[in-house]
Amino acid sequence: MRVVLQRVAGASVTVNGGEARAIGPGLVLLVGIKDTDTLDLAPKLAEKCAHLRIFADEEGKLNRSAAELGYSALVVSNFTLYANTKKGKRPSFIAAAKPPLAVDAYELFLAELEKQGLKEVKHGEFGADMRVSLVNDGPVTILLDTDEW
Repeated sequence: MRVVLQRVAGASVTVNGGEARAIGPGLVLLVGIKDTDTLDLAPKLAEKCAHLRIFADEEGKLNRSAAELGYSALVVSNFTLYANTKKGKRPSFIAAAKPPLAVDAYELFLAELEKQGLKEVKHGEFGADMRVSLVNDGPVTILLDTDEW
Protein backbone atom coordinates (compact mmCIF):
# COMPACT_ATOMS: atom_id res chain seq x y z
CA MET A 1 0.00 0.00 0.00
CA ARG A 2 1.08 3.55 -0.63
CA VAL A 3 -0.06 6.76 1.00
CA VAL A 4 0.80 10.29 0.01
CA LEU A 5 0.34 12.07 3.34
CA GLN A 6 -0.02 15.85 3.39
CA ARG A 7 -0.23 18.09 6.43
CA VAL A 8 -3.04 20.56 5.78
CA ALA A 9 -4.66 23.61 7.30
CA GLY A 10 -7.92 22.41 5.74
CA ALA A 11 -9.19 20.25 2.90
CA SER A 12 -12.30 18.94 1.18
CA VAL A 13 -13.43 16.38 -1.36
CA THR A 14 -16.53 16.42 -3.54
CA VAL A 15 -17.77 13.11 -4.89
CA ASN A 16 -19.58 13.01 -8.24
CA GLY A 17 -20.34 16.74 -7.95
CA GLY A 18 -22.04 16.38 -4.55
CA GLU A 19 -21.65 18.37 -1.37
CA ALA A 20 -18.11 18.92 -0.09
CA ARG A 21 -16.81 16.73 2.72
CA ALA A 22 -14.46 19.06 4.57
CA ILE A 23 -11.98 18.97 7.44
CA GLY A 24 -10.02 21.62 9.31
CA PRO A 25 -6.39 21.08 10.31
CA GLY A 26 -4.99 17.60 9.88
CA LEU A 27 -4.08 15.17 7.15
CA VAL A 28 -4.99 14.45 3.56
CA LEU A 29 -4.23 10.82 2.76
CA LEU A 30 -4.18 9.66 -0.86
CA VAL A 31 -4.30 5.86 -0.62
CA GLY A 32 -3.24 3.37 -3.28
CA ILE A 33 -3.45 -0.41 -3.06
CA LYS A 34 -1.17 -2.73 -5.03
CA ASP A 35 -2.35 -6.01 -6.55
CA THR A 36 -0.01 -7.98 -4.26
CA ASP A 37 -0.97 -6.20 -1.01
CA THR A 38 -2.60 -8.06 1.86
CA LEU A 39 -5.24 -6.79 4.26
CA ASP A 40 -2.92 -7.06 7.27
CA LEU A 41 -1.08 -3.95 5.99
CA ALA A 42 -4.08 -1.64 6.48
CA PRO A 43 -4.08 -1.46 10.31
CA LYS A 44 -0.33 -0.84 10.47
CA LEU A 45 -0.51 1.88 7.83
CA ALA A 46 -3.50 3.58 9.48
CA GLU A 47 -1.69 3.67 12.82
CA LYS A 48 1.46 5.06 11.20
CA CYS A 49 -0.46 7.85 9.43
CA ALA A 50 -2.40 8.99 12.50
CA HIS A 51 0.63 8.97 14.79
CA LEU A 52 3.37 10.26 12.49
CA ARG A 53 4.94 13.23 14.27
CA ILE A 54 4.75 15.93 11.59
CA PHE A 55 3.17 18.80 13.55
CA ALA A 56 5.16 21.36 15.51
CA ASP A 57 5.44 21.26 19.28
CA GLU A 58 5.88 24.32 21.52
CA GLU A 59 9.52 24.61 20.40
CA GLY A 60 8.68 24.44 16.70
CA LYS A 61 10.01 20.89 16.26
CA LEU A 62 8.02 18.30 14.32
CA ASN A 63 7.15 16.26 17.37
CA ARG A 64 3.34 15.97 17.53
CA SER A 65 0.87 13.80 15.65
CA ALA A 66 -2.58 14.49 14.21
CA ALA A 67 -4.09 12.05 16.72
CA GLU A 68 -2.30 13.70 19.64
CA LEU A 69 -3.57 17.13 18.60
CA GLY A 70 -7.12 15.97 17.91
CA TYR A 71 -6.90 16.80 14.22
CA SER A 72 -8.88 15.25 11.38
CA ALA A 73 -8.09 13.21 8.27
CA LEU A 74 -9.48 13.27 4.75
CA VAL A 75 -8.90 10.00 2.88
CA VAL A 76 -9.12 9.58 -0.89
CA SER A 77 -8.55 6.35 -2.81
CA ASN A 78 -6.04 6.85 -5.60
CA PHE A 79 -5.08 3.93 -7.85
CA THR A 80 -2.76 6.21 -9.86
CA LEU A 81 -0.18 5.96 -7.05
CA TYR A 82 0.79 2.68 -8.72
CA ALA A 83 1.33 4.16 -12.17
CA ASN A 84 4.20 2.64 -14.12
CA THR A 85 5.85 5.20 -16.40
CA LYS A 86 8.90 3.19 -17.50
CA LYS A 87 7.83 2.88 -21.15
CA GLY A 88 6.23 5.43 -23.41
CA LYS A 89 4.19 8.42 -22.39
CA ARG A 90 1.03 6.68 -21.24
CA PRO A 91 1.15 5.31 -17.68
CA SER A 92 0.20 1.72 -17.00
CA PHE A 93 -1.86 0.94 -13.93
CA ILE A 94 -1.53 -2.83 -14.11
CA ALA A 95 0.01 -3.05 -10.61
CA ALA A 96 -2.94 -1.25 -8.98
CA ALA A 97 -5.28 -3.61 -7.15
CA LYS A 98 -8.75 -4.15 -8.51
CA PRO A 99 -11.93 -4.97 -6.58
CA PRO A 100 -12.58 -6.77 -4.38
CA LEU A 101 -9.06 -6.48 -2.87
CA ALA A 102 -8.80 -2.73 -3.50
CA VAL A 103 -12.21 -2.00 -1.98
CA ASP A 104 -11.66 -4.28 1.00
CA ALA A 105 -8.23 -2.81 1.77
CA TYR A 106 -9.49 0.79 1.40
CA GLU A 107 -12.49 0.17 3.67
CA LEU A 108 -10.35 -1.62 6.25
CA PHE A 109 -7.86 1.28 6.19
CA LEU A 110 -10.75 3.71 6.87
CA ALA A 111 -12.09 1.57 9.71
CA GLU A 112 -8.67 1.27 11.32
CA LEU A 113 -7.99 5.01 10.94
CA GLU A 114 -11.27 5.69 12.79
CA LYS A 115 -9.80 3.82 15.80
CA GLN A 116 -6.69 6.02 16.05
CA GLY A 117 -8.07 8.93 18.08
CA LEU A 118 -8.47 11.50 15.33
CA LYS A 119 -11.19 14.14 15.66
CA GLU A 120 -12.92 12.81 12.54
CA VAL A 121 -12.20 10.86 9.37
CA LYS A 122 -13.90 12.00 6.19
CA HIS A 123 -13.39 10.30 2.87
CA GLY A 124 -14.18 10.05 -0.78
CA GLU A 125 -15.69 7.00 -2.45
CA PHE A 126 -13.74 4.23 -4.11
CA GLY A 127 -13.91 4.51 -7.90
CA ALA A 128 -15.89 7.77 -7.92
CA ASP A 129 -15.12 11.01 -9.73
CA MET A 130 -13.66 13.23 -7.04
CA ARG A 131 -12.34 16.76 -6.72
CA VAL A 132 -9.90 17.39 -3.86
CA SER A 133 -9.07 20.85 -2.54
CA LEU A 134 -6.51 21.48 0.15
CA VAL A 135 -4.38 24.11 1.80
CA ASN A 136 -0.98 22.50 2.28
CA ASP A 137 0.59 23.43 5.61
CA GLY A 138 4.35 23.75 5.49
CA PRO A 139 4.25 22.16 3.00
CA VAL A 140 4.77 18.76 4.56
CA THR A 141 4.25 15.90 2.10
CA ILE A 142 5.45 12.37 2.84
CA LEU A 143 5.26 9.16 0.84
CA LEU A 144 4.64 6.00 2.87
CA ASP A 145 5.13 2.71 1.04
CA THR A 146 4.60 -0.58 2.82
CA ASP A 147 6.92 -2.29 0.30
CA GLU A 148 9.77 -0.39 2.00
CA TRP A 149 8.93 -1.76 5.44
